[in-house]
Order: sequence, then C-alpha cells, then structure tokens
Amino acid sequence: MRKSALAVMVIGSLLASFGGQAQTAPQGYQLQQVLIMSRHNLRAPLANNGSVLEQSTPNKWPEWDVPGGQLTTKGGVLEVYMGHYMREWLAEQGMVTAGECPPSDAVYAYANSLQRTVATAQFFITGAFPGCDVPVHHQEKMGTMDPTFNPVITDSSAAFSQQAVKVMAEERQKMNLDDSYKLLEKIVDYQNSPSCKEKKVCSLSDDKDTFSAPFEKEPGVSGPLKIGNSLVDAFTLQYYEGFPLDQVAWGEIKTDQQWRVLSELKNGYQDSLFTSPEVARNVAAPLVKYIDKTLVTDANKAAKLTLLVGHDSNIASLLMALDFKPYQLHDQYERTPIGGKIVFQRWHDTRGNRELMKIDYVYQSSKQLRNADVLTLQAPPQRVTLELKGCPVDADGFCPVDKFNAVLNNAAK
Repeated sequence: MRKSALAVMVIGSLLASFGGQAQTAPQGYQLQQVLIMSRHNLRAPLANNGSVLEQSTPNKWPEWDVPGGQLTTKGGVLEVYMGHYMREWLAEQGMVTAGECPPSDAVYAYANSLQRTVATAQFFITGAFPGCDVPVHHQEKMGTMDPTFNPVITDSSAAFSQQAVKVMAEERQKMNLDDSYKLLEKIVDYQNSPSCKEKKVCSLSDDKDTFSAPFEKEPGVSGPLKIGNSLVDAFTLQYYEGFPLDQVAWGEIKTDQQWRVLSELKNGYQDSLFTSPEVARNVAAPLVKYIDKTLVTDANKAAKLTLLVGHDSNIASLLMALDFKPYQLHDQYERTPIGGKIVFQRWHDTRGNRELMKIDYVYQSSKQLRNADVLTLQAPPQRVTLELKGCPVDADGFCPVDKFNAVLNNAAK
C-alpha cells in the first residue's frame, strides 16, 4: 500500500529526516565525534528444528544455509553496504579522509561475543575501511554474552523481580493482539499443528502469557507472545533474506497490512520485555555506563568513531532507559530493524561556539533489505531523528550537549 504524499510530508515534518536531507548540517557545524549503537544484521531464525517453529505448523520450514542465529552471507553484504555509506557520510563531514585508512586511535569497534554480532562489526569495518587494519574487539570466549551487551536483570532482590514481572504483564495488557493471533493461526494452520494435535493447545489468543525476571537472566515470557514472536521473526527474516515470495510464510502474506498486523506481535514481545522503565533502566545499565564513558566522561580521549554491535534488546532498553520520545520508522515493520543503528553525533557550532548533540536512527527499509540495495549518499538508507525528553531538539534536530550529558550522567548512576 503506497503512502499518500500528504502522509509522507506529515511524518517527515514531525519525525523524520529523509534521505539526503539528513546529511546536511547548518553552516559552520563541524562533526566531532560519533558513536554508533548497532543491531546485528540478517541472521537465520533463532528457533531451530524440533522447536516452537515445528510445533506450531504442519508445514515444512525452508532450509537456511547457516545455523540458527548466525549471520547470513546476505547479512554480511548488507552490512558492507551500510559501512560504505557511513564512510561516505563521515568523509563528507570531514571526520575521515576518503581513500585513506584512519589513524589507529580514530576508530574503535566493539561487539558482543556472538558470531552474528562480531561478524556484523567485521563486515561494517570492511565496507567502511576496506583494506585497513581496524580490529573488532570482543570477549575472547565466543558464544558467551559480554556483560556490556547482556540485557539481564542485575537486581538480586525478590521485590525487584516481582515488580518487573508486574510491569511487564501490565505492558502486555495494554495491547490488543487478537487480530494478529487470528491471522497468524490461519497462516501457520495452527489447528493442524503438532501443538494442537499432540498437546491440545489449539488457540494462541486463548492462552495466557507468563512473565519472569530472575536475577542474572534476561526478562522472559512463555506462552503465545513468545510463540508469535518466533513465528513472525522467522517470516520477517525469510523476506529479508530474499526467499521467493511463495516460500515466505508459504506464500500466505500478500499485503502490507498483513505484515503490519503480524509485526505487532514481534514489537509487542519486545515492548513487554524491555521497554517498561523499571526493567529497561536495570538491563541497560552496563551499556548506558559504557556510552556515558565514551561520549561524556572520557569524550576527549575516546575514538572519533565508536562502533558498538549488539541486539534489538539492547536498542529497545537503551531508548527507554534514556527516555527518548516515541518514534516512528517509515518504510519498516520492525521497531528495531535488522542492522539498524542509533547514531549519536557530537557537533561543534563554530559560529555560535556551542557543543551540540544529534541522534539519528539510521536503518535499511524492508525493501532495501530484501533487494540488497547498494547504499550511497545518493541512494541512502533511511534516517529518523530521535529526541530525548530531557534534551529537546531545535528545528534541525540538535540539542545542547550539556543537557544531553546531564541525561546520560543521570541514567548512568
């Protein structure tokens, strides 16, 4: 379904900087420092054979060429394109020199120690600085979660766990997902699934969700929301990977409206677990402290460009922990898209002698991901300017850096 010109204009004026418009800064503004908080790029579905996917449908799932959870070859290509675009943008702003490798202390890449996050960072660096010796830092032991990126409950008290479960359940109760469940049940033929025939669980909307928040574990949910998230995640990844449309959800998703309805389950799963303020502040605390150290406390010593690569749970909890205003991503069904990046930018206004912060969500649209579109300054990814409640932005999307610093310092306490 095509957006009307008026709708696009309204969204653009309120929330988004589209394409090339996002790359221009007011006269006399100089980009000083950038921190990119990225979600890993395209991976195979996390749920493997014998899992919730097989239990939820009589249909056969298509095969992937990498194990569940690992970055795909196409995911690497998409990240190279994003790295190439970011290099062009940084060169345009005078932060790097086109055709040259950056000084050893100018770029710092740090990823969670899983294959999909480390590989994403490596492919980004390959696209941004091809042939250059820019290492990707990570924990030595691969396959384990780095504490900086591990969105686990860090409060050991029973009272906090109970409160976390309560607010997650309340978040879920705000949502009406009945239409999403009905559409999903029809697409997967749930009535003929092993879950229905063998376990007598034949309706997703009639079942109940059970939330958990144990110390040193991720916030969790069991029940239909987890099942719905796994199924819609698998369909979304099939679409991005470029499976023929008659293989994406067995050809049963035919309209944008169906994608929107289904994506409410995936977004609802993330919102329930990671966007209540109490839970978000707790699980995002290590990442907030790292960003505060890089952009505020040790900003003068930090690299000009810092790349962090983690997960959608990191981005969702970070945005809530810092108290960003609600945002809308155009041309995307996901709220925290595959390969999407929160780009923190410290600018100096030479005319006004001011330090400013601008924060953009830079991401590939659903179609850019599926089509593997090459990204350049002339054919850019999508950009939406974000706003912190504690740091209101001006007409160009900038806020005073002292207010930004106060927000970050307060969140890092």
